[in-house]
Parts: sequence; structure tokens; C-alpha cells
Amino acid sequence: MNATVKDVMTTPVVAVKRDTTYKELAARLREHRVSAFPVVDDHEKVIGVVSEADLLAKEALSGDDPGRITAMLHRREHEKADALTAGDLMTHPVVTVTPQDTVEHAARLMYMLKVKRLPVVDADGHLTGIVSRSDVLAVFDRPDEEIRQAIIDGMLLHEFLIDPRQFKVTVQAGVVTLAGRPETAALGHALVRKIQRIQGVVAVHDGFTYPEDYPLTAGPVF
Repeated sequence: MNATVKDVMTTPVVAVKRDTTYKELAARLREHRVSAFPVVDDHEKVIGVVSEADLLAKEALSGDDPGRITAMLHRREHEKADALTAGDLMTHPVVTVTPQDTVEHAARLMYMLKVKRLPVVDADGHLTGIVSRSDVLAVFDRPDEEIRQAIIDGMLLHEFLIDPRQFKVTVQAGVVTLAGRPETAALGHALVRKIQRIQGVVAVHDGFTYPEDYPLTAGPVF
């Protein structure tokens, strides 16, 4: 089974309100040793995210040569430099995930949007947790033998109803290597695709023996 955001998210979450001051934000970042806060309204619904990077503009403008620095900043950074509250500083609208979303989905959003964390919200938009890059990468901590058993017992034997003894399955550092001869090429590729989705699998090396008339380029599948 694929891991969900609920399996890896951090909870409870320290959040701030729209009117939280710059000074209080800086203090709370240090106090809680985090790099960002979700911003919530009076109903605990997420309306934005404010990060330590958002606070840096003001510090950057306090140097000896602000003119040269400000010339390098975009309009939004100028606004953040003058900001006094979380509402002024926050990034919005905010991208969120739900506890039921897959870790893969969260990781894809972080990669595409170049963000380090995502607030987790329920169906009504209320804050329930936060998921970070390190959280989504935690799924790869799964032991190799546990991955192998998930393939043999959970997938081959119980899902595909296949005698696992007809295949050789090895797992090293999360990389699965398959050997053996599936009854059909379609079955072999279905197995490979399914194994790719198993929690903790880094890559799959398809070493199956296929029918001679089936074109195949061997190599790892990511």
C-alpha cells in the first residue's frame, strides 16, 4: 500500500494568525526551530504560509548600501521589506494537501513548485498537519527485507495469485531486481509497474525473460 500524507506528516503544527507581528514571527521561528508557519484565520483555516525567507527582505534592506540591494529585488520583495505582519508577508493563495493524498503526490507538488513544505488540511480547509521534504523522503527508510516481503507476500501471492517461487526477487538499497519468466509480457510489465508503487522502492531493474518476439530494452525503471 502506498504511504499517505497522514503517515508522514508532522502534528500538531505551530501556526500564526494574520496579525502576528514581524518581531513575534522572528522570535517564534527561533523558539520552535522551524523555517515556516502556516497562517490561519479565526476559523483555523489555512490562508497562507510565511517563511524565514519572507522575513529576510527587511534584514537585507538594512545594510549600508540599500540602493544597490533594492535594485535587485522584485516588487513583491519590496512589499515584504515594508511588511509588519504575517498577513503582509505570507505567500498566498497557498498550495495544500490532504491527509489522504499519497506521499508521491506531495513530493511531486514540492518538486514542481520548489517549496520545502506543504500545509495539510481537512475537507473544510482546517489545518491538521504539515509535511516537509524530509517527511516525504522518510518512506525510503523502509528496510530492504520488508520491501521484498511486501512484493512476495503482499503482491505476488495475494494480489496476483502467483507462486512467488517462479521469480527471483532481490532488493538492495531500495532497488528491486527481478528475474524469471512471466507467462506473458503484459503480466511482466504489470508486475514492474506495481512494484514501482510499493513504499520504499527506489527503482526496479526489470530482468524478466520475455518472449523472443517482444522488444525490450533492459535497464532500471524509476
